[in-house]
Amino acid sequence: MTPHGAVGALILITGAALIAAGALWKGRAVRPLAPRRARAVAWRAYARALTRSAELAIASARDAAGRGEPAIVTVEDVIRLADERFGYEKIAHEDAAAALRQAYERADCAADCVTDAYSSIQ
Repeated sequence: MTPHGAVGALILITGAALIAAGALWKGRAVRPLAPRRARAVAWRAYARALTRSAELAIASARDAAGRGEPAIVTVEDVIRLADERFGYEKIAHEDAAAALRQAYERADCAADCVTDAYSSIQ
């Protein structure tokens, strides 16, 4: 075998090894390997989806309210939006209510909105 042939074979083998390693490790950088970190990432995604669902529920209720009428935002609206938009089928009612309360206070909705999120505090 000539030196050029040996170098070519070495490059070919190295490339094949890198491709095989890439196929095995694909996606691992996004998903944490440690179960505790994976649960923390999942919880942050869940909380972010609930917060966004609450904000969307407030915005859509404000759009649907007539002139001079208060916007009515329910916890069920937040749960429905979390299911429709983010794919969370099972949402704890307490979690959705907490997210709605935070969004309600952050958006200063006391002037023009009504919600049932405070009636579920125990």
